[in-house]
Amino acid sequence: MPDAVGRDEVERVFRDDYGRAVATLTRLLGDLGLAEEAVQDALVAALEAWPRTGVPPSPTGWIVTTARNRAIDRYRREASRGDRHAQAALLFAQDQEEVGAVEDDRLRLVFTCCHPALAPSAQVALTLRMIAGLTTAEVARAFLVPETTMAQRIVRAKNKIRDAHIPYRVPEAHELPSRLRPVLSVVYLVYNEGYVASSGDRLDRVDLCLEAVRLARLLVALMPDEPEAQGLLGLLLLSESRRPARVADDGSLVRLADQDRSLWDPVLMSEGRSLAEALLRRGTPGPYQVQAAIAAVHSDAARVEDTDWAAIVGLYDVLLRLGPSDVVRLNRAVALAEVEGPAAGLAAVDALESLEGYHLWHATRADLLERLGRRPEAADAFARAADLTANAAERTYLLARRDALT
Repeated sequence: MPDAVGRDEVERVFRDDYGRAVATLTRLLGDLGLAEEAVQDALVAALEAWPRTGVPPSPTGWIVTTARNRAIDRYRREASRGDRHAQAALLFAQDQEEVGAVEDDRLRLVFTCCHPALAPSAQVALTLRMIAGLTTAEVARAFLVPETTMAQRIVRAKNKIRDAHIPYRVPEAHELPSRLRPVLSVVYLVYNEGYVASSGDRLDRVDLCLEAVRLARLLVALMPDEPEAQGLLGLLLLSESRRPARVADDGSLVRLADQDRSLWDPVLMSEGRSLAEALLRRGTPGPYQVQAAIAAVHSDAARVEDTDWAAIVGLYDVLLRLGPSDVVRLNRAVALAEVEGPAAGLAAVDALESLEGYHLWHATRADLLERLGRRPEAADAFARAADLTANAAERTYLLARRDALT
């Protein structure tokens, strides 16, 4: 078997199943930091073994089993030196009981990483690292902070979980409402990373999209009366329904206005729209419910020119009242341009100078400048947007738009 095949499979397991393996090992070992180390050791062992012996029938199972065995061997060595902590950990690893209301390792790990003892930014960053398997650099890009800052934040969060003995479990029913907000944020950001990967050759990461939808469904099952959990699920389902039309056969990006809407998944679209409409009737809007409503308006239009852009502008106004954000203002500017014209949209975009380091700010400006006939400025803005994205598919699309102008 060629060495490259074994290496490729290890990379696939790391990309697709890292979070699952860490979550399972955390349950078995009772220690998040040691679980991550054990999984990393097992991946190194796979890089050495699989090119020689072939890929096992269950690659992820091999990683989990190898990681567990190596961790137990390590505990035994340390326990033989009289380390009581290692002795206790060995017993824990060998006979760990199920805990929590939902028997799902990754959901447990999400709630552990989102414990209120951790700072909100650390909660989301750590979960993206542990559950989504994002690199520290990718998490840093999601937060628009330097990689060294994010590395320190993640290390401090893991140390806090260890030192404060934060339990690895789904909270009791009475604890869930106060623990929900950061968990929803994490699932939302996991989906965003899957929808447009922060780096790499592909536009999206389907594994992360599917994992986020799965977690969102679990949260709704756990809290069926929580409207924001339902709103998030509706938003993800409506976004996911468009995925078949977002990527061309050659892997290139297809923007919303150019998508073949007959390719949108009708089952996902119907389920997401039903959730959004039911939540609107409840009249208790939250950020995810409003975003689901915006996605539902898009899904109602058989053609892009049939879109009710005025309704979308109004929904963005509601979203801004719930939580001011320049990214939301940028999205509102796109809708405003469809209602009042590109000049009005451009004025709204240019007022958001805080987003000058964000590639979509430049891409939005470029599109509006092109529509206004300001081609040289539009070409420069497309080039700047391309410089700021680490996603190869996005960069190719943006440079193609620039080249069409020059």
